[in-house]
Parts: sequence; C-alpha cells; structure tokens
Amino acid sequence: MATITFYEKPGCANNAKQKRLLMEAGHSLIVYNLLDTRWEGPELRSFFGDRPVAEWFNRAAPRVKSGEIVPEALDADEALELMLAEPLLIRRPLMQCGEWREAGFEPQRLGTWLVPETHAELGELERCSRSHHCPAPGEDR
Repeated sequence: MATITFYEKPGCANNAKQKRLLMEAGHSLIVYNLLDTRWEGPELRSFFGDRPVAEWFNRAAPRVKSGEIVPEALDADEALELMLAEPLLIRRPLMQCGEWREAGFEPQRLGTWLVPETHAELGELERCSRSHHCPAPGEDR
C-alpha cells in the first residue's frame, strides 16, 4: 500500500475517522498539524487541483459559517491569501501520496485504492456535525 502525508486539525473527529479508514485500508500515514504548517501559496494551491475556489474552504470554519467570508465571492488569489493568514479556513484533510494531492475526504474522488468501498456506509466523512467549534489539542471536549 501507500504512504500518505495527511494534514489534519488535531482534535477533529472526522479527521480521526478518515485516518482510521486509510490505515484500515493498509496505508501508512505521516501526520502533520494543518494549522501549524508554514504554507507557501503555490504549495497550498497544488492540493486543490481543478476544484472551484469555493470548494477549497472548510465550511465549518467560524468565519465561513457566519457568512463573514463567502467562498463563492472570492478568486483564487484572494482565497489563498485568506487561507495563508488563517489556516483554519483550509478544507481538510490535505493529503499527498507521491505527486497526487487532494483536499477533502470524498471517497468517490479518492478511489477504492485509497478507501475501500466497504466503508461507503459510514456516510459523511467531511462535514462537521458539531454545533460548536472543535476543541484545540489539550482542550476539554
């Protein structure tokens, strides 16, 4: 199987499920904190491929949920500038395996080599169902 570099927000329940699925599929993970990583614009941009700018964003980020930031109203340069300044806005996880890069965890985009079809019944693996912001590492849950 593959070694996947996985950028997560520590404490995120969905990221924990996603990592578990990848490991159950036989992959090795190198895990980094998405929020502490020093991103450069071109490097971060490479994870989004041909997705529309609006799909680059973490929809559970407080500034997106509140409507303060409207991803559909931004161009690529504006989006990257915001994300570099505030990594919580970045859709997660970011994953890299060789030259392949992806933002978000959508089994239909990842393919069955990455996430076996048997896990399709788990439902939504990206959208946060919490009514409040995820705790930071070390905070009470």
